[in-house]
Amino acid sequence: MNRTQLRLSAVVLTVLIAVVFARALDHLPSSLKTQIASERAAVAAAQTQLHAERGQVAAQVQSEPELFKSIAFGQQWSDRFVQADGELQSASHDMDDLARVEKRNRYSDRDQAASLLTHERQQRTHAIADADAIEKDAAHWLDAKNHLPEEAQQMERDYRAIHAFDLAALTTLVHRTEADWPGKQADLDARLAAENAIVADSDRLWQSTEDARRQAAAGNSTGLDFGALFGAGESLKSSAADLQAKADETKALTGQLYTSWDKMLVDMQARGDGDARRYEQRIRTVRTHHADAAASTGETTSDEQWTTVPRATYDAMRRDLGMAIEHKPAGKYDSESERVAQPAGLAYVAPLGQGRNQYGYWDHRDGRDFWVFYGQYALLRDLLFNHDYRPIERREWEDYRTYQNRGETYYGHDSSTGQQKYGSQGAVTQNRYSGSKYGQSGGFRDSQYASKPGSYSSSRYASPSVRDPNADHSPKTFGHNAPESAPRAAPPARTYHPAPSRPPMRAPGRSFGRRH
Repeated sequence: MNRTQLRLSAVVLTVLIAVVFARALDHLPSSLKTQIASERAAVAAAQTQLHAERGQVAAQVQSEPELFKSIAFGQQWSDRFVQADGELQSASHDMDDLARVEKRNRYSDRDQAASLLTHERQQRTHAIADADAIEKDAAHWLDAKNHLPEEAQQMERDYRAIHAFDLAALTTLVHRTEADWPGKQADLDARLAAENAIVADSDRLWQSTEDARRQAAAGNSTGLDFGALFGAGESLKSSAADLQAKADETKALTGQLYTSWDKMLVDMQARGDGDARRYEQRIRTVRTHHADAAASTGETTSDEQWTTVPRATYDAMRRDLGMAIEHKPAGKYDSESERVAQPAGLAYVAPLGQGRNQYGYWDHRDGRDFWVFYGQYALLRDLLFNHDYRPIERREWEDYRTYQNRGETYYGHDSSTGQQKYGSQGAVTQNRYSGSKYGQSGGFRDSQYASKPGSYSSSRYASPSVRDPNADHSPKTFGHNAPESAPRAAPPARTYHPAPSRPPMRAPGRSFGRRH
């Protein structure tokens, strides 16, 4: 054999080896084959189980014709088994397809096999769960028929529980709340009516089953209307639970009307790299509870905590440092909170035409209108404005209202500097939150505070101690001065209790004219 023939033979041999090797690899993974075999056995076992349970329930129905004829289950059980059988047949069809895929034994079919296995398992497990539920229901009705006195006793306990509930106290609470918040009268009346309807329906059922209950209590099932008796029993049991749940919900909603709250984004940071990167926000929740709608004082509390959020949430709120990302005014339910980010605190300002509210008043001086918070709301003011309140002027508030009515975020405009005022890139925010982790990590890249975390000595609002180069300018955490390495624990709730005998005061150190 010459050299050319040898080369040709080597090429042919190489190709043959490659083909054999490729064929050796081109088959379904062994793990999939094992799962297919396991599911084939599971489907066969499910078919046997379904057949057995159908036969058992059929025998029970035949043994108590009067019972099952009078209840809805007696007309439904057969159709329910038909549905379960259909689910199991679908699983069997999937197994037929898997058998064909297994016979082809191609690696490229692995995704199809995995998908078929997933669908087959779902159908099989649903079928068995449905069959088990039918068998359980049949056993429940048989047990109820065999324990009629106990059923009658349970009905009486549920009925007494319904009438033991103090609807009069709930009615008084609802009427007082409606007087304070007339806008919620229609909703609260509808809730109260639904709760009274539960009691009325329960009375009707109780009276209509008097003879059946007496017969059941004696253990006599002859000629008994099982459907009416058991139906009334189920309804009374459900009503006893629903009445308490609905009353608790109504009480909770009335309580929400007396509390205003804000969720403020006071810091944020991204930590870690790659898949381990975490996005965190620090949320300050400020709540003010009023004893009644006309109260001129309120109890203010706050808490803060760091929370991990999805990157999409972090990015969506990245512009909103220092803003109230959610606000719920008094007189609204929590579910009615406003979710368009706005400068914290502006929502508490009264309309210009109104002039004042329980939180403060519009003051006029030197041809300019300013908002002034009452002294009893100093804590609320300090929490919302991060201890750096700058009086709100009329023009700014009008601009804010325009944006709010359009459902848009208002970031403001500083007329003296031409810069954005609020939000992460706002001049006021960068001043108030210069010591935040966001600011220290370079979040205020375009700000004069970016290179001097924790300090804003060039600000015209800075105190003399801040301007003093020898003073302590270390970063401050909310509520106290803590080292940077301190753990991020939520500070304790703050509660403000104004002196009841003290007349309304202006915000301390913030006088901008006379009240009118």
